[in-house]
Amino acid sequence: MEQGKLQETEEGAPQGGAASPILANVYLHYALDLWFEKVIRPKCKGEAYMVRYADDIVFCFQYKAEAKWFFEELEQRLGKFNLEIAKEKTKIIAFGRYAEENAKRRNDGKPDTFDFLGFTHYCGRSQKGKFRVKRKTSRKKLKIVLARMKEWIKMNRAIPTWDLVEKLRSKMHGHYQYYGITDNSFAIDLFAYKVRKLLFKWLNRRSQKRSFTWEKFQKFLEKCELPKPRIKVSIFELRPHIGYI
Repeated sequence: MEQGKLQETEEGAPQGGAASPILANVYLHYALDLWFEKVIRPKCKGEAYMVRYADDIVFCFQYKAEAKWFFEELEQRLGKFNLEIAKEKTKIIAFGRYAEENAKRRNDGKPDTFDFLGFTHYCGRSQKGKFRVKRKTSRKKLKIVLARMKEWIKMNRAIPTWDLVEKLRSKMHGHYQYYGITDNSFAIDLFAYKVRKLLFKWLNRRSQKRSFTWEKFQKFLEKCELPKPRIKVSIFELRPHIGYI
């Protein structure tokens, strides 16, 4: 449907259709996954990895020259299957245990970061000072999530308060289940604080009179408690064969 009119679809898969992600995964498995494993990796002198979720992909190479070579090969490969790279979302960056040291040597400041599946991945250090990839909710994704939460609370503020809080709990739990990952405590704490502020604002918009002061709202939350942000996924419990992630 486009602008209320039914359009016949003769090619491709409908956007948002249940079959679309399945067909895309089957297509990319043959167009990309097997090609990378059987053709590209054997030609690389250094380590090479691919991490793909649907059409979001990160390729990792030990050597810069091989990353640049692969980028050209990738464009040609995708072209054979009537696919193309989203160039505005694609870049080659230096990342890893030597990126920070090399950036300082070049006076480039901090090493580059990249966003993948809603997380910003950046170079960090463990408590013992060893290199470790760290993740935090991307700014863009957090902004989108909070905007959706604002709209949802606004649209549902007239339902009974207990029902509103119960549904809000479920949404917040879902956010923590996904974004509650090692090193991301600050971002999920910020999310929880922003959601409380939104709830306070829109409960006070129910009538012309203010329903709560901030102090009364805090007491209200003692009875209708919202879930506290918690880390749900530990990267230290990753399965050995995907430990390089």
